[in-house]
Amino acid sequence: MSQSAHRQQRPAPSQGTIKLAAATRTRSFTFLLLERFTMMAFASAIEPLRLANQATGQKLYDWQLVGEAHRDVTCSNGAVFRTDMGLEELPRDSTVLVCGGIDVAETITKPILNWLRREARRGAAMGGLCTGTWALAEAGLLDGRRATIHWENTDAFCEDFPDVELTRSVFVIDGNRLSTAGGTASIDLMLRLIAADHGDELANTVADQMIHSSIRTDRDTQRLSIPTRIGVRHPKLAQVIGRMENNIEDPISPALLATEVGMSARQLERLFRRYLNRSPKRYYMELRLQKARNLLMQTEMSVINVAMACGFASPSHFSKCYRAHYQTTPYRERGTSGGTPEADRALE
Repeated sequence: MSQSAHRQQRPAPSQGTIKLAAATRTRSFTFLLLERFTMMAFASAIEPLRLANQATGQKLYDWQLVGEAHRDVTCSNGAVFRTDMGLEELPRDSTVLVCGGIDVAETITKPILNWLRREARRGAAMGGLCTGTWALAEAGLLDGRRATIHWENTDAFCEDFPDVELTRSVFVIDGNRLSTAGGTASIDLMLRLIAADHGDELANTVADQMIHSSIRTDRDTQRLSIPTRIGVRHPKLAQVIGRMENNIEDPISPALLATEVGMSARQLERLFRRYLNRSPKRYYMELRLQKARNLLMQTEMSVINVAMACGFASPSHFSKCYRAHYQTTPYRERGTSGGTPEADRALE
C-alpha cells in the first residue's frame, strides 16, 4: 500500500477514544525531506500526528512527504523514503517542516530555497526540524526571528546567520516560524501544537502513548547541565566552565576566572586537576579547538577567520595547537578553503 493511500484511510478509534467538542477541519503538514535527514527528528514529529488521529478516531491531521524532483530521499541511517510530490504549489493553510540532518548546507539547492520562499510568501507556516532550520535561514525566512538548531551546529549557524536570534531552547515558536533542536525535541513541539489545536488532554494522551513522561516547553534548553555533562557537581567548577564556553572569541585568563568565583589561581588549578585531570588553560584550549573544528567542518569561513573567531591572535599558533590536538592541520581538515588558498596554506 502506498503512503498516500494509507493516509486517506479513516483512523480507527482506539480504546478510550477522546471525544472532541466539535468536528474540526483537518490540519495539513508538509515534510520537506533533505538528503541525509535525521530519522529521529522526523519520526518524532510525524508520530504524534498519527497518534492524535488514533486517539480521537478523527482525521485531525494529514501529511505528505516532499522531495526535490519527487525522487526518493535517503536519510542519515541509510533508509530510503518515497516522497508524495516534488516542489509543487501547496494549499495555503499547509505547515511546511524542513527535515535536515548531516552536512545540511550541502543538501540545500537553489530550487529548494526558491520553493521555500514562494510558499512562505503564499502564507504557509514554516518550520525546521534539527538542521532544517539552516534551510529556512538560508532562504532568509528567519531574519529578525527567534529560532533554534541542534547544538552541534550552533557555532556555524551564528557565524553564517547573524540576523537570526538563535536560542538554546529545545524548540521555538515565533509567529508562524517553528524550529526544533532535533531528536526528541520534535515530540515536544508537536505536542504543543496539538494542545493549541485541541487541548491539553489530547496532547497528554499522545505523550502517554509515546512513553514521553515529561513534556518540555520552549523554556527548556537542549543540552544537559554542565555538572551532568562533566560528571562533577561542583558549583564553582561549573561556573568557571560556563564562563569559558561563553567566551571563546575573547578568552578570559584563568587568574581572572578564579577571582570571579572567589578562588586563587592555584586553587582553581587544583580543582581542574582533581576533577578533570587537566589544567584550566588546557581545558579552555580544548573548548576553543572544538569550536574551531565545528566551524571548519560546517562553514565556508577561511581558516584565518576561524582562528580569530576562536580567540587565536596568531594564525600560526592556531595551526600549531590544532595539529597537536587533532593530528592534522586546519587546512587539511577543511579540505578546501573558504578564503584565499594562499593565505590559508600559509598556516601549514
